[in-house]
Amino acid sequence: MNFFEILESRGLAPVVKLKSSSSALPLAEALLAGGLPVAEITFRTDAAEESIRLISREYSEMLVGAGTVVNLEQAKRAIGAGAKFLVSPGYNQKVVEYAIEAGIPVLPGCCTPTEILSAMEMGLNVVKFFPANVFGGLNTIKTYASVFPSIRFMPTGGVGIDNLLEYLAHPAVIAVGGSWMVKDSYIDEGNFGKITELTRQAVKAIANIRK
Repeated sequence: MNFFEILESRGLAPVVKLKSSSSALPLAEALLAGGLPVAEITFRTDAAEESIRLISREYSEMLVGAGTVVNLEQAKRAIGAGAKFLVSPGYNQKVVEYAIEAGIPVLPGCCTPTEILSAMEMGLNVVKFFPANVFGGLNTIKTYASVFPSIRFMPTGGVGIDNLLEYLAHPAVIAVGGSWMVKDSYIDEGNFGKITELTRQAVKAIANIRK
């Protein structure tokens, strides 16, 4: 399967913020134990690059990518560290162009028709919808789906276990991004068992809807 087929089959990309790369491998192990070999490591901390490098080196079965990629330098560092995909909170032409040239899947953040058209112009058919809860959530996605039938969305922002299945039930939603199972507090406290528990819960719920 290609990246997007894997993403759709999993239905969920955990959005992870790591303050220290020492948490990278325990985090990966917790997600794997929960049945979800996917992680979007955000570039909101200095530990992101090394964390991606460690996970990609030690767990080849893990689909690890970089999130919150806001400029070309971060895109280059992320791919150099082994990121298998890039996610951005907004649309950055240079980041998109570089990812395409490098053969790395990229999901730019698009929440307006103009941004979606920009993504389509670059040949993309999957985008991040962020922040979903601020820009109308599923109702907006439904509207965009009728106008842009070739585009699919990964809504992120305000997505949790309570509305996860509602989003995934719509065919325009390829997967969702969320951080409820990888909260900062769980990672800071070393409570990786809780991460595994919540991840397993989400995986089970998704499996039931996508049988």
